[in-house]
Amino acid sequence: MIMSRSAIIEKLQNEQMKKDITPFRIGDTVRVHIRIIEGDKERTQVFAGTVIARKGQGLSETFSVHRVAYGEGMERVFMLHSPRIAKIEVIKEGDVRRSKLYYLRGTSGKASKVKARLGARRSSNAVTKQIVSAE
Repeated sequence: MIMSRSAIIEKLQNEQMKKDITPFRIGDTVRVHIRIIEGDKERTQVFAGTVIARKGQGLSETFSVHRVAYGEGMERVFMLHSPRIAKIEVIKEGDVRRSKLYYLRGTSGKASKVKARLGARRSSNAVTKQIVSAE
């Protein structure tokens, strides 16, 4: 059976895509755990900030995380399906009306805050605490 070139590429991409990605949206505050390999040692580095953009689709999908540390704005772009990303945790869900939050780049203090989403999904810890307290 002969497969077309695009079918072969699509099959290879589907094999390499991660299945267990935490769903997150633009405006959410996330904590990204990145595997860093230095020589023969491996460690995990955490980068926390606000998701300001998501681009692409499939295997080449990327997302940008922005944070202000020591008065300097930092931004980092991650490949969503990269094997270097150990996990993505959603700390807080934001309520925004834009698909790209590039306006956060030049702000500091209260101006760089993103409004929290009302009725946001609860973390598993909050649900567990409610179940335990109900008993």
